[in-house]
Parts: sequence; structure tokens; C-alpha cells
Amino acid sequence: MALTLDKVENISLEELKQGLADGSILLVDVREPNEFAAGHIPGSTLNPLQSFDPSRLPRAEGKRVVLSCRSGKRSLTALDLARRAGRDDVGAHYPGGFQEWAQRGEKVEF
Repeated sequence: MALTLDKVENISLEELKQGLADGSILLVDVREPNEFAAGHIPGSTLNPLQSFDPSRLPRAEGKRVVLSCRSGKRSLTALDLARRAGRDDVGAHYPGGFQEWAQRGEKVEF
């Protein structure tokens, strides 16, 4: 299945931190529950790729939904699934993922 991703917005670590701090970003982690439980970006919610449901993605006026995983691959797949399900409002992901977040020494929630 070819990805149907045009106009993907890649969010940098700094953009993500600012958006989480000011409430303009809703971060959705698409890793598996055991990975999420072992550590996740504070403020993120879980919608695992294995059972990904685009209808469970948040909707909030004026806020960007950003998808994240470990290293950027699964978040792109989830983004593709969301778009195929008609969620044109979901267009961003954090390509560095949890791996970059943790390696940069950012706060991790358990």
C-alpha cells in the first residue's frame, strides 16, 4: 500500500515543546501500550498503530494534532491511515519521535 502523503508537516523538537507548553498542539503517540507505559512525552495520548482508529484522534478548534512514535516511521503510517479515513485536519508528525525526545534529555512521563 503506497502512502498517500502529500503536504506532511514535520514538527521539530522546539516546535513540539512550544506547542505542548502553550496548548496549541495535541500530541498522539502511536506506539504500542507497553512502549507508552515504559515512557512517553508528557501530555501525549495513546492511539496504538496496531489498533489505530482515526475516529479516536482528538478534534479541537485552533489546535494541531501531531502524531508521534519511536522514530517517525509509524507516525507516518498512522498519518496516512488518518488521511485515508477523511481526517484532513491531521497533517503533522514529529519525525524525531520519542527516541530523539529522550536522547535530548527532555522530561519523560511514566
